[in-house]
Amino acid sequence: MMFPQQPQQPQYPQYPQGPAPQYPQSQFPQQLQQPNRNPFFEWLQRAKRDFSRIGASLCLMVIIWYAGVFLLKGVVRAVAGGVGAGGDMPNWMTFLISDVPLYLIAMPVAVVLMGKSTVIETRKFNMKPGMFFKLLFMCLPMMWVGSMVGSMLSLALSDGEATNRVADLAMQTNIWNVVFLVILGPIFEEWMFRKQLIDHTRKYGEKTAILLSGLAFGLFHMNLFQFFYAFLLGVMFGYIYMRTSKLRYSTAMHMIINFNGGVLAPWILTRVDLDQLDKVSQAAENGNVAAMEQWASQNATGLAIMLVYFLLYGAVILVGFVLLIRNFRKAEFYTAPEELPRGVRAKTVYGNVGMVTFIVLTVLLTAIGLFL
Repeated sequence: MMFPQQPQQPQYPQYPQGPAPQYPQSQFPQQLQQPNRNPFFEWLQRAKRDFSRIGASLCLMVIIWYAGVFLLKGVVRAVAGGVGAGGDMPNWMTFLISDVPLYLIAMPVAVVLMGKSTVIETRKFNMKPGMFFKLLFMCLPMMWVGSMVGSMLSLALSDGEATNRVADLAMQTNIWNVVFLVILGPIFEEWMFRKQLIDHTRKYGEKTAILLSGLAFGLFHMNLFQFFYAFLLGVMFGYIYMRTSKLRYSTAMHMIINFNGGVLAPWILTRVDLDQLDKVSQAAENGNVAAMEQWASQNATGLAIMLVYFLLYGAVILVGFVLLIRNFRKAEFYTAPEELPRGVRAKTVYGNVGMVTFIVLTVLLTAIGLFL
């Protein structure tokens, strides 16, 4: 995938080359260079501690987030006389209660706990508009496939009882969807899962950092309906940030995709009376074709809008599939200064207390949300 223009390789700090990762003398305490110590093993242990600290920070982020939501809900119910106790909370209040603890407290605390010892400086590159839209088109089939897999798996595991609460919330179309889903969500999530996670882990390998960013982003949603497409989009956004070191491009794509899923598509669906459609469909099956004809005439404009939207969306997805197939093997990756070798990479990144705890916690919360 040829972007940006040369020079393409991020300018990582240079280390002496050798058969195993080499480091400046100052990075190792004096005792590690004694003959009976293994510098390579010590380096792997340090890397494992770095990833454990990152996992623990993400885990604490989730705990602080949930605790903040619980406290804010209690305050709102106490002050507003039980508002929301029966599920009647307006969507702007739901967004506010969820996002304030996450964006203003949980995420900043997690970043502080990650520290800066693993962050390295890289050069920044611009992306041409043509490449931007090409990659955006490639995101759409990833999202469509991920959404289909997540929906089918959620319904299969719950015997058809599970509901996508985020989609239900987005169906309450108003300006707050734009504020929280389209603007604030992408800004804070890209800052956390692309800039912070990738900046803290890219020195251990570009693919390692991108996959971790995508996995953490998918798990963070704690919603099986969203996990697969969030993971795939997280990988694509991570690659874009890796190659440009600029957050603006992945954030803009995130905003466009959220606008489509959280504003445009729900608005189009509300142009048609879907509740009445179920009733007239049953009537038509019983021989009352006139009811279906009457419903169609009453919803003619909405049906036309919906048809145009789905035809265009389908065409864009098809184009995106073609672009993905043609460009998948053109993705560019460069050797990082402390690239983790194959064979120990997965164990180092995920086989530690912090990461295991984060994964177990988010999977558990995902399961609870699916069955409750």
